[in-house]
Amino acid sequence: MALAYGFAEYGGPETQQFLDLTIPRPGPGQLQVAVHAAGVNPADWKVRAGTRKDTVPVTLPAVLGREVAGVVTALGERTEGFAIGDPVFGSTATGFGGYAEYTLLNGHSTAHKPDSVSFGAAATIPVASGTALDIVEQLEIVDADTVLVLGAGGGVGSAVTQLAHAAGAATLGVASGGKRDLVEANGGIWIESGPGSEERIAAAGAYCGAVTVIVDLVGGNVLERAVGVAEETARILSAADPGRARELGGSGVTRRRTSEVFERVASLVAGGVLDPRIEHTFPLAEAGRALALVEDGHARGKVVVIVR
Repeated sequence: MALAYGFAEYGGPETQQFLDLTIPRPGPGQLQVAVHAAGVNPADWKVRAGTRKDTVPVTLPAVLGREVAGVVTALGERTEGFAIGDPVFGSTATGFGGYAEYTLLNGHSTAHKPDSVSFGAAATIPVASGTALDIVEQLEIVDADTVLVLGAGGGVGSAVTQLAHAAGAATLGVASGGKRDLVEANGGIWIESGPGSEERIAAAGAYCGAVTVIVDLVGGNVLERAVGVAEETARILSAADPGRARELGGSGVTRRRTSEVFERVASLVAGGVLDPRIEHTFPLAEAGRALALVEDGHARGKVVVIVR
């Protein structure tokens, strides 16, 4: 049996509980992994709340979490390129979670962990850092751009800011005052969120260039107001509200959860180009606290659950 943390029914945090589950056996193309670390993301509580029923199928009780790093302990049939004992990271297979002592990964969305990248850092790559690379490459950000990141203080926003800065673009990061140092450490120009942010964006654009790219990680009216102070031809992408982005002439994110993409992100982390910015870690016994920090919206950078 193995310990895991999940939820017994859809709802609020009160549905969360520890679960004692049979160690899952890998099917064809799958790897069984002894989890060392699991990334914590807003999608985790949204799945628990039932808002992702149409896109994330679960069987109750369900284990929380979507990304892990650990060591391969068993292989299913037709799994090539991996061996028992390999340190790996990736997205959990459908129906399995990450806040657990053991889980299953699909071989096509699993990558080898570089020796110089910690298990904690590797566990943040599939969702936040992977999404960030997809965003930057989908928007084809270059050094001539001025990039506006709405929600620059979270895991995805932090990674997007770093990658856009590394591409040579001027990067404006909208976040609360408590995240100013994080935005600036990532190479961004901090713009305080809240009333008056549009005027502050316009003022920054006066000396670093008008906004040519908008990356929205907040959604709602924040995106619409930002469009009003950007160039008319600005490229728009929203991970938080893709429908609204499309109405404004933009798009959502096309995710590529593949071994190749994950390995590329890991190489950026290993090379010092990208720092996952892990701000908080919790043991598995305190997984509820880890998710509460993310659900409350006050987390800076990434939150990680350390399993072993």
